[in-house]
Amino acid sequence: RSVDSLRTTPRSLRIFIATWNMNGQKDLPDRLDDFLFPSGAEAAQDLYVIGTQEGLTTRFFPMIKTKGALAVSFTFFRTSFLFISSHFAAGDSKVKKRIQNYEKIIKDLQLPKKVPLTNPNCSHPDDVTSRFDEVFWFGDFNFRLSKSRTEMNSILENIPQNDVSSLLQYDQLSEEVNKGTLFRGFKEADIHFFPTYKFDIGSDVYDTSGKQRTPSYTDRVMYKSRHEDDILVLKYGSCTRMKQSDHKPVFGVYKVWLRKHHSPDQCFGQENFSQETQPCIKNGTKVNRQDQHIWVYLDVVWWLVSFMIRTL
Repeated sequence: RSVDSLRTTPRSLRIFIATWNMNGQKDLPDRLDDFLFPSGAEAAQDLYVIGTQEGLTTRFFPMIKTKGALAVSFTFFRTSFLFISSHFAAGDSKVKKRIQNYEKIIKDLQLPKKVPLTNPNCSHPDDVTSRFDEVFWFGDFNFRLSKSRTEMNSILENIPQNDVSSLLQYDQLSEEVNKGTLFRGFKEADIHFFPTYKFDIGSDVYDTSGKQRTPSYTDRVMYKSRHEDDILVLKYGSCTRMKQSDHKPVFGVYKVWLRKHHSPDQCFGQENFSQETQPCIKNGTKVNRQDQHIWVYLDVVWWLVSFMIRTL
């Protein structure tokens, strides 16, 4: 194509985002087709970004915390991207703690110096996510459904097929987002799948242990764009065939419109692309001065499966 056509032709990137709490299970399924190539989506997307939690045992010492976040940012065709994978505090009643996890990440997330700022007029300078054009935040947020297991069983038994609205009215995350306490400016695609936690491993049966955990939507994908129509949701679902963990993976497929650029040389900005994709939390560690313990954000594993650019 000519340079003039490159300047004016709208460009888009199709992105597969997924999160999976692996519950310490190291073995993957023999085939990942159902996960990576969901029905209704194209055979392969341009970019695959997968965040996992509890993939490996990383607690070397008792004082090491296991919740936190890992982030990657880069600029592509003058459009800045930020991907954050998180694992928030567990427990039905730990809503305030999960909100604190969110606020800490927003405050402490460090950006690579070589990623150009494409949104200098951000309205919330203290919110690192406001500095980017396109932001995806996903992970095991651990928000629960505020009902007892007995009440939830009754709802599940009488729920219409694929209509989970009767469940979502008790969703802690949706309630907090509506109140503006976290994920301000973010959206989530409509949910048409059943709760992804907690299952008996190897089955589709919700927790039958003595704890009788209430089924919940702990695993989510949130997104935010500087321009409202820049991100189009193509699919949002859960991979029920993966039964190695007590969580089911959650994925989203998105079409993201890119900025128009002025020359092919500006596809990846002024810096080398590989240098721009360093983790945003330096070395994955932060010192908590209050108790002098080391906070190590290791429970969240950043798994960048593939970066495939089609002929544009």
